[in-house]
Amino acid sequence: MIYHVQFPALGIELDVNRVAFTIGGMSIYWYGIMIALGLGLALCFGFLKAKSFGIDSDRFVDVVMVGTVISVACARAFYVAMAPFEYESVWDMINMRDGGIAIYGAVIGAFGSAYFLAKWRRLKLLPLCDLVSVCFLIGQGIGRWGNFFNQEAFGTNTNLPWGMYSEGTNEFLKLAIVTAPNGVSIDPTAPVHPTFLYESIWCLLGFLLLWAYMKHRKFDGEIFLMYIVWYGLERCVVEGLRTDSLMIGGVRVSQMIAVLSVVVGLALLIYLRRKNKDKALVVHYTFAGKGVPEGAEMSWLLGETPPTDAQLKKQREIAINLKKQLDSGAKPVGVWN
Repeated sequence: MIYHVQFPALGIELDVNRVAFTIGGMSIYWYGIMIALGLGLALCFGFLKAKSFGIDSDRFVDVVMVGTVISVACARAFYVAMAPFEYESVWDMINMRDGGIAIYGAVIGAFGSAYFLAKWRRLKLLPLCDLVSVCFLIGQGIGRWGNFFNQEAFGTNTNLPWGMYSEGTNEFLKLAIVTAPNGVSIDPTAPVHPTFLYESIWCLLGFLLLWAYMKHRKFDGEIFLMYIVWYGLERCVVEGLRTDSLMIGGVRVSQMIAVLSVVVGLALLIYLRRKNKDKALVVHYTFAGKGVPEGAEMSWLLGETPPTDAQLKKQREIAINLKKQLDSGAKPVGVWN
């Protein structure tokens, strides 16, 4: 389907096709492409920055690959759970080609499974959550543009210069399934808030801020808490503008989760910053693999130059050799730094 999208006050008009291209009769949607692009960029960033969190890059990729599947499944399940009787079959429930996922479902799925994934790949949980949080903002900032191509996740009417109008906004507002029962005044013929754009900008700005702050973090888990608060603040405000919010009774589910996230996140940030204000953060790089003894790791202070891959490889070999010597009953020879 092609939408004729207008930004009347800016004099901008463009045709937006939900389908990017077709392969063998199968349509490939921009929605999926934008999500895949966001995931790819997030994965590249995480791979490059993993060492600064004491995380092996290859094991990080393993965690992200499995975690992505869990996150997408949870995002869809969260969305469907809010209105299970709107779907005629199980296939309709799992079919995401037309959109229909809840970001908070993905967040809950990702961080809820992080404990088990960290144990699986022998990674420290809190540094993993810190790194994934920064990556999440990349994925969300890019992925939200999938909503633009689907002409969904928009807000109520607005007179602001960037107000958006299309056949998609018109058709949805005519139905007024969500907004009318809650007393929201709407005009299907008038421009609406492009709330997907608000969230995209907010997430990408948050990514830049947390990226800059990474080298100054005070304790493991701080970046994760900052992400929870930062994203929660945006959803507290923007969710109130949405016309397609997931509802329980008269309560917007994502807005309720956002408020709780901000309150709990801020409380923990304040408490833990006071607790760690005079401490230097130590980065712990845990070794893993065949023959590596349990608990073998290399540490350095945040702000110092991290060890090179060659240095890490050397220390890993030392750990393996020491374990072999201890297992054989021989007197250990070698130095462990």
